[in-house]
Amino acid sequence: MNPLDRLRMPPWLAGRVDSLGMNRAASKSLAAPILIIMLLAMMVLPLPAFILDLFFSFNIALSIIVLLTSLYTVKPLDFMAFPTVLLVSTMLRLALNVASTRVVLTEGHTGTAAAGKVIEAFGHFLIGGNYTVGIVVFIILTIINFTVVTKGAGRIAEVGARFALDAMPGKQMAIDADLNAGLIGEAEARKRRSEVSMEAEFYGAMDGASKYVRGDAIAGILVTVINIVGGLLVGLIQHDMGFGEALKVYTLLAIGDGLVAQIPSLVISIAAGIVVSRVASEQDIGTQVIGQLFAKPQVLYITGGIIGGMGLIPGMPNLVFLLLAGVLIGSGYLMSKRDRAGGGATPAPGTPAAEAAAASAAAAATAPPEQEEASWQDILPVDTLGLEVGYRLIPLVDKTQGGELLKRIKGIRKKFAQEVGFLAPPVHIRDNLELKPSAYRIALKGVEVGAGEAFNGQFLAINPGMASGALPGLVTEDPAFGLPAVWIDAGLRDQAQNMGYTVVDAGTVVATHLNHLITTHASELLGRAEVQALLDHLGKESPKLVEDLVPKMLSLSTLQKVLQNLLAEGVHIRDMRSIIETLAEHTAHTQDPNELTALVRISLGRAIVQQLFPTGGELSVMTLDNRLERLLMQALAASGPDGAGIEPGLADTIAQQAQQAAAQQEALGVTPVLLVPGPLRTLLSRFLRRALPQLKVLSHAEIPETKTIRVTALVGAQ
Repeated sequence: MNPLDRLRMPPWLAGRVDSLGMNRAASKSLAAPILIIMLLAMMVLPLPAFILDLFFSFNIALSIIVLLTSLYTVKPLDFMAFPTVLLVSTMLRLALNVASTRVVLTEGHTGTAAAGKVIEAFGHFLIGGNYTVGIVVFIILTIINFTVVTKGAGRIAEVGARFALDAMPGKQMAIDADLNAGLIGEAEARKRRSEVSMEAEFYGAMDGASKYVRGDAIAGILVTVINIVGGLLVGLIQHDMGFGEALKVYTLLAIGDGLVAQIPSLVISIAAGIVVSRVASEQDIGTQVIGQLFAKPQVLYITGGIIGGMGLIPGMPNLVFLLLAGVLIGSGYLMSKRDRAGGGATPAPGTPAAEAAAASAAAAATAPPEQEEASWQDILPVDTLGLEVGYRLIPLVDKTQGGELLKRIKGIRKKFAQEVGFLAPPVHIRDNLELKPSAYRIALKGVEVGAGEAFNGQFLAINPGMASGALPGLVTEDPAFGLPAVWIDAGLRDQAQNMGYTVVDAGTVVATHLNHLITTHASELLGRAEVQALLDHLGKESPKLVEDLVPKMLSLSTLQKVLQNLLAEGVHIRDMRSIIETLAEHTAHTQDPNELTALVRISLGRAIVQQLFPTGGELSVMTLDNRLERLLMQALAASGPDGAGIEPGLADTIAQQAQQAAAQQEALGVTPVLLVPGPLRTLLSRFLRRALPQLKVLSHAEIPETKTIRVTALVGAQ
């Protein structure tokens, strides 16, 4: 109910509504205890024949409801309560067996209606009153249920549970990869992690619940045998019945009782098999089977021809075979006619026909117009960010063909703006027939900064370093981070996840590569227009702060240079208020962008450290040996901040030792960070950035006082 509607109600009516809601919730919570007590009571207390009829009818109705629900589920998690329903229905059948056995043995001498109309109907109408036929039918149903349906469903549930547990790490890593790439939000990531966990628990519960069904089948056989033998003894000894009469009466009652229990058991076992054996899709099982089994007219033509040929053989039921052949061929003809009326079937994605159609469409779209005189309109501005794709990748960027890459790129820009602090330029996407069919190219201001290949319809299995075993496919590298990877077919996706690979589709590969390059080149994406937009955005909240700084005290170009310096070293500029306040405080003393950048870094020190060390109060860092530190300070004083006075041999030694120390820190699972005195930070950061882009250089002034420093390696100690 809408809270506003509740506020408009009189107090007495609102209280009444609340009490009704509480009563409804309380009644639902009492359903399970009441059901368990009823099952126990059925095993202990004698039940009249009418109550038995009622419960047997309910058991049959429950099995039909479960079967239909399983047929209309789209994925197993839509029927998460199925293991519990399976257990409760099994216990209900066993309780009914106990209650009916008591009635059969105590009242069976009075006739076949002693245990109720349901058992009598199954004993008379379904098996014709012939107990021999009843025994055979009961044994066949039990064998089918026990050895075929239940055993198969139990095996599928067992394998599914093992695969689901083995695939959990890979699925969790794939979710984290999508989250880091900006393809999904935190709420969606939590939802997917919960679904992965629930799926593993579901298959585990189904594996255990299937054991109850197998035990129920065995118990049904034993109960029926006990009813027959016990009934004969009771009829012969206690009620002085003849052997033939006792055998007929008690066998019919026992077989009727067994069939009443086994038929619902078989139905629920079929439902269990349907739930655990179906492949997840967006369709229920009926739509999925009909849509795939009768989708091709050629199959119906060939099948109709074979059945018609069999119908021409003498001695065969000619009418039945020929009639069925006519129905199949007629259905195939109607399907072909419908396809022709609809303009022909659309070629499946990835087939040569679809690729040729995409290539021709792309060529038609890029056909040059008639030659005209050159004009200033022919000078087109260079796109800041561009993505060019081969014709096989056109479906990834075409909304009409179900392409999701455009939506993912929007998510990347939004996540980049939230984390880094400014809005990246739009990505202009176009097809390029000069590229390989499955290739793509990422350009920054018209210059290629990244390229790769992505195979639409296949998946890239990335080895994060702990995958076991090799996979068949095209061996390559992850274009974003250079990790070893393999392009695999869709059928190997689950196997790859179980082996520890991170499996992503072609669209995710392109989106992740684009996200990595945008983050890496963030400083080049921040132009004067973006800086002015940042100031305008901040000016809405603090107009005086912005007006006093730009352009009165600091030019827009100098501010742009300071922000670019921060972004070049991976420092986010979300906290524009602190940046502007720091610049306003120190710009009267210096206008040098490098000095201003160092001062801004000190004010952002807490955020920089938090970005590099998200957890823990201890910082594991590298530092310089004292002798090397003094030597570099002397070189800095002699050559200036550009570091041109560092001797080449010394520079090579510093680079090698820094690379070794960074590798040690990465092996420890922490970000490689070099801690140096403030005057050396800019020099070493510029010097090491090209050779070690993953290494971050901090100054002592940037470390908050609340943090503890632990030195893991010394650079220049040798």
